[in-house]
Amino acid sequence: MLGRDQGHFRRAEVTSAAISTGGFQFVAAGAILAGAYALIVFEHINRAVVALLGAGLVVILGLLSQGDAIRSIDFNTLGLLAGMMLIVSVAMKSGLFSYLAIRAAQMVRASPAGILAAFALVTAILSAFVNNVTIISLTVPVTFILCGELRLSVYPFLMVEILASNIGGTATLIGDPPNILIGTATGLSFNAFAMNLAPIILFILGLQIAACHFIWGIKLSAAPHDRARIMNIKASEAIEDRYLLLCSVAIIVSVVSALVVSDTLRLEPATIAVFGAALLLLLRNLPHARETHGENVAQAFGDVDWTTLFFLTGLFVMIGGIAHAGVLKVLGGFLLAAAGHDSRLAASLVLWLSAALSSIVDNVPYVAAMIPLLKGLGPSLGGGHGLAPIWWSLALGAGLGGNGTLIGASANLTAAALAERNGVRFSFLAFTLAALPLMLASIVVANLYIAWRYF
Repeated sequence: MLGRDQGHFRRAEVTSAAISTGGFQFVAAGAILAGAYALIVFEHINRAVVALLGAGLVVILGLLSQGDAIRSIDFNTLGLLAGMMLIVSVAMKSGLFSYLAIRAAQMVRASPAGILAAFALVTAILSAFVNNVTIISLTVPVTFILCGELRLSVYPFLMVEILASNIGGTATLIGDPPNILIGTATGLSFNAFAMNLAPIILFILGLQIAACHFIWGIKLSAAPHDRARIMNIKASEAIEDRYLLLCSVAIIVSVVSALVVSDTLRLEPATIAVFGAALLLLLRNLPHARETHGENVAQAFGDVDWTTLFFLTGLFVMIGGIAHAGVLKVLGGFLLAAAGHDSRLAASLVLWLSAALSSIVDNVPYVAAMIPLLKGLGPSLGGGHGLAPIWWSLALGAGLGGNGTLIGASANLTAAALAERNGVRFSFLAFTLAALPLMLASIVVANLYIAWRYF
């Protein structure tokens, strides 16, 4: 009883101190971020516009100076995302990703259940190294073609690809924007993410593929002549530019390898990604006439998801505003009081809270808001070593939680939009009923893993 009273008094002291010292700034910063979140969730206004308006208000109202606002922007995250987007944009022109999808289908002899598992595996592996929205944008059109040839419902395949993209994206530093945010904010390397997250992600992926087989795969069947037609497709014909294919594979392998040894190279991830993108753009233009160089480069830059980059820019400024106003200290006080200086309990709370919130709001702004909050808990949880499991809990909860509902991750909405363009409707309720139990099961496994490995 005494401990509970002490926790109550500690929360009250933190709250009153922050509000008394922050006053207008405290209320204004919290209101701006809360309003931005609400508009982002209901999607009445483009999220990049919302974030930039919020960032503008933070500066105009004096919550941050213009210099502090610029310093709050994580240019390493933006550079890494932009560089990888450029690399994928150029590589896509070679036909690399379409070739991989066709070969995956042929390796399982065009078996519908086999294709379901193969597409899940390919999607997850590619999503570990490339933004999962990009991978979904590439795999969905190929899925429609293959399902049309086999006369199969495309819905189960799209469901499996969505789930696999969010699972695979959680495995590495560059797989999903939340991991990039965590990595650049904490200094955790590509190797650290791979060693701590990849093992459990591979295990969860295996369980999800098995579950999806019993839910959908076991019921799928195709006529022998339809399967024969898939086997007769020449995968090599999907390759549109062999020179560009070789250049793309070489650059992708080099960039990923450099990210693995980035600590030894003493280079930031953004430097590696942007340099790799520039080199690939140069190699692409070498065989072409000089007059087309500008058009090729403009096309690649046109494929960059500028909406996401500007959204993150505005978001960083808004997060800087609430951090400066003391809002995060108050939230950190509540979390610390709930955890009671217990790292294991704190890790579980962060994991489940992240999964729950990432199911209903975009996980990028959520993670961006949580990072400075969790940093503030470091001294109370044993410093950097004690905080490490918390970062892995945040990454697992945010990444896997995106599978909870249709709006949980950008990849989900991208797949739904592409499907509806082709006459396949994605219902929010139907998706949630199928995906939520699988997501909750993955979080249970992740919680057991965190408790076993770190405590």
